[in-house]
Amino acid sequence: MTDHSPTTETSRYSTGERAAIIFSCMLGFALDLYDVLIMPFLMSSIQASLKISLTQVASVTSLTLIGSVIGGALFGWLGDRIGRKQALQFTLGVFAAGSIVSAFAWDYASLAVLRFITGVGLGGEWGAGMVLFNEAWNKDRRGLGSAFIQGSAVMASAGASIVGVWATTSFSPEWGWRIALLTGGSPILLMIFIRFFMPESKAWLQFDRARNSGLVEARVKTTNTLLLMFQGRLLPISIMCLAWMMAYMFCYYGIVVFTPTLMQRSLGTPPEVVRNISVIASIVGGCSYICMGLLNDAFGRRFGALVPGLAWAVMACALYAFGHEKFADSLFGFPMFWTYIAFVIGNSALGVVGTWLSEIYPIEVRSTAVSLIYMAGRGVGSLAPVVVPLAAAGFGGELATGMLIVVPAIVLFLAMTLLLPETRGRDLAAVATSRRAA
Repeated sequence: MTDHSPTTETSRYSTGERAAIIFSCMLGFALDLYDVLIMPFLMSSIQASLKISLTQVASVTSLTLIGSVIGGALFGWLGDRIGRKQALQFTLGVFAAGSIVSAFAWDYASLAVLRFITGVGLGGEWGAGMVLFNEAWNKDRRGLGSAFIQGSAVMASAGASIVGVWATTSFSPEWGWRIALLTGGSPILLMIFIRFFMPESKAWLQFDRARNSGLVEARVKTTNTLLLMFQGRLLPISIMCLAWMMAYMFCYYGIVVFTPTLMQRSLGTPPEVVRNISVIASIVGGCSYICMGLLNDAFGRRFGALVPGLAWAVMACALYAFGHEKFADSLFGFPMFWTYIAFVIGNSALGVVGTWLSEIYPIEVRSTAVSLIYMAGRGVGSLAPVVVPLAAAGFGGELATGMLIVVPAIVLFLAMTLLLPETRGRDLAAVATSRRAA
């Protein structure tokens, strides 16, 4: 008889297959974030080309993020029904096609609809890839691997800035932004790579065999996984996970979007100094992701989120104390430099998210839950760029004070970090015994 035990299933990945998995996940996440981050560099060109308002251009990004929430639910559900690999290919296809066609938008309405479709594709990529990675990877090294995947955000940020500036300065206002959006079609190449080189999750294949042969309860076959993740013991866990991720994203977008403006307009920081701060912060952030990945493998998932969360608390205190101190010709003597460094260290909490969520949820709802929770958080995060200016206006136009609206989100993030169950070392291959037929 063939042994389909969890240990046997997960140990049958070759070195090449594991390399293909982490390469695909890193590149997929980088392309996902690249497509979001390039838009700010194109806004002026789009506004001039389509003759629309700045508010309309900005709303396109919000619509993209709203689409990603729907995509997270849709492709997460598909990942639980047809497999992680197939769902990942479908989501990359929608993402790439939407980005390519967006380059040919002719007015605000067409651009809004096409970027919304792009967002739907974006919404499924992270969850499908992250779940497959965690089901395939050594359970003692998941934290580090996940940190590498999330750390690819550095490549996305650099690529978006390089391509965005190149396209808008090298071509006419009519064509520069279109050429930049066409580069968002590159996930098609990743789809081909995944089709031929990346394996399906053996944990999911094991579960699918058990489901089709009747070894798990019939309700797992028929129940909508979106509903299943909010039933029974999963209900309070799902509520906590949603609150946790929404709090993270609200804080992240509430600070990252406005810090350059705060430094330049409010604190008189020269543009080249802001650029240098961004470069140094990117290096520190990448190192922080890796360090936190190692530490959360050694000490637990809670540790990997709690320490960065405390760095955010330090950032908030520094923003309150020094958010009005002007730049005085010394980078290392500039309080906002150290405030921003504390912020990017706090960002590395995201490195543990995919692994922790994958370990929390049972295999039959794992893809749905991980995708929906992450993208719902991103959707709430998209509100921060609206809320922060309103808060600033309420405090007499002080941007630094307005940015402190993220403090409740930091407190909520830390509270949920303490309440979520510790899962380090959990086997992701096993079909939960509570789902087996009597």
